[in-house]
Amino acid sequence: MKTDSAGLQVLSWEECMRLLPEVPIGRIVFTENALPAVQPVNFCLYGSDIVIKTAPGSKLAAATRDAVVAFEVDDFDVRTRTGWSVTAVGHARAVYDPEEIERLSELPLQAWAPGNRDHFIVVRVEQITGRRIVQPDGTRRE
Repeated sequence: MKTDSAGLQVLSWEECMRLLPEVPIGRIVFTENALPAVQPVNFCLYGSDIVIKTAPGSKLAAATRDAVVAFEVDDFDVRTRTGWSVTAVGHARAVYDPEEIERLSELPLQAWAPGNRDHFIVVRVEQITGRRIVQPDGTRRE
């Protein structure tokens, strides 16, 4: 397994895509008023696209329209000091096509936040990187 300069295992594209849907919450990183902003969101994969539901007038909906964003998920075990992190980068777009909205509405994606969350954002994954930290004895967290 390949490691980086810090000794972390470097994950392949395939491993990153396998791990991405393993957790229910990710963080989307976008630009708001020319500054970086991070928001936790629940999400679903549709092929290799990340799908998020938000409110139509939310700042996330406005800021991610045709923008480059980052999306990060991770899972760590504090007790064993093991875990992994995956970061995807790609263009986000709002979904307006009624047929696509219908398809995305069938995904197992239920917004956790209260209120009307029927606006879909799709992030096309263009780059993805991941790292895994393991104990010296090879113990790792899936």
